[in-house]
Amino acid sequence: MPLVGTADPARLGLAADQVGALAGRPVTVFLPDGSALGTPSERSPGVALAARGESLTVAGPEGREILVAVQGRPDGTAVVRTFVPRAELVRGVYRSWLVLAGLGVALLLLGLVVADRLARSMVAPISELSSVSLRLAGAELTARARPSGPPELRAVAGALNHLAARIQELLREEREQLADLSHRLRTPLTSLRLEAESLTDPAEAARIGNRIDAVERAVTGLIRQARRRGTTEAGPGGPSGAEGVCDATEVVRDRVAFWTVLAEDTGRTVAVDLADHPLPVRLPADDLAAVLDALLGNVFAHTPDGVGFSVTCVPKVGGGALLTVADAGPGLPSAVLNPATLVERGASAGGSTGLGLDIARRAARDSGGQLELASGIGGGARVALTLGPPTRSPAVPPA
Repeated sequence: MPLVGTADPARLGLAADQVGALAGRPVTVFLPDGSALGTPSERSPGVALAARGESLTVAGPEGREILVAVQGRPDGTAVVRTFVPRAELVRGVYRSWLVLAGLGVALLLLGLVVADRLARSMVAPISELSSVSLRLAGAELTARARPSGPPELRAVAGALNHLAARIQELLREEREQLADLSHRLRTPLTSLRLEAESLTDPAEAARIGNRIDAVERAVTGLIRQARRRGTTEAGPGGPSGAEGVCDATEVVRDRVAFWTVLAEDTGRTVAVDLADHPLPVRLPADDLAAVLDALLGNVFAHTPDGVGFSVTCVPKVGGGALLTVADAGPGLPSAVLNPATLVERGASAGGSTGLGLDIARRAARDSGGQLELASGIGGGARVALTLGPPTRSPAVPPA
């Protein structure tokens, strides 16, 4: 460009030809006096506009006209013109677009891979925490979470493991206390048995001895249950998946015979309706005996002397048994019959511990059945338990 502003026309024309030859495109220099040097070209409107001192580019159907205004000549402004064909303008553009598109796709795939890795680093620890929580909810207290992932998730895993360990510790303490309490009851029971054997009335001695036997069976059942839970953390079904099975007919007959003696002493009538054949149920004999003792104990505790009761144990459709205890007393309070507050553990409307109905409810649930409370037809209370059949068919053990 300095050459255009200072060189004479001869030198300028030669320079324009050389530059055009090197660039492979036409180069024309329009001087202020109207002459043109280099490649012959018409003076277009764009040249006239650039002669005013403003460089510009003019697009056309065949390409682009590039006009550069050069000032500094004594006679005015010169214009350098060249023309770039359209084919040369778009040469390599599509290839560049393809390269950029490929680079964009590669970056997108790389971003997806990185995002997937990041998501897995978050989702995998959360899934493991969820799995461990479900195992703990299923009484698998040995389950532990492996701390991994972000610091927050590792903290949650550590807290979950601490909670599981604490639950195990509390259950262990509870079992030890229960076993210790049950074991301590053995001494006074032994003393009572010795006193009963020393009575001169054989009938009275036998009656008291039977009651002591019942209490001792209950205590023995508590100790066995505490030991079973101490040797396994298995869920329903007992240790190592074992299932308790008993003959409901024999157990009910034995417990009714025990309570009949007390009923006679308090002037109560007892109606018994038992099946004439064994009724295997999915419940240990000790647990079923505890259920019946709890229900009949409620009858004696919450009804006046002289009020009769009935015990029915009949087959249930599909297997199992239907055990019903009904009395002719004042009936159950409305709060107890309310399904929303049905047999809430520890709650009693009669001033007792409130555990009797809960014992019956849990036993029915463990056997695959349920507990129903209702008022009797002639007044009084009616407690019905459906006891499920065994899931396998072993020989029914003696009650």
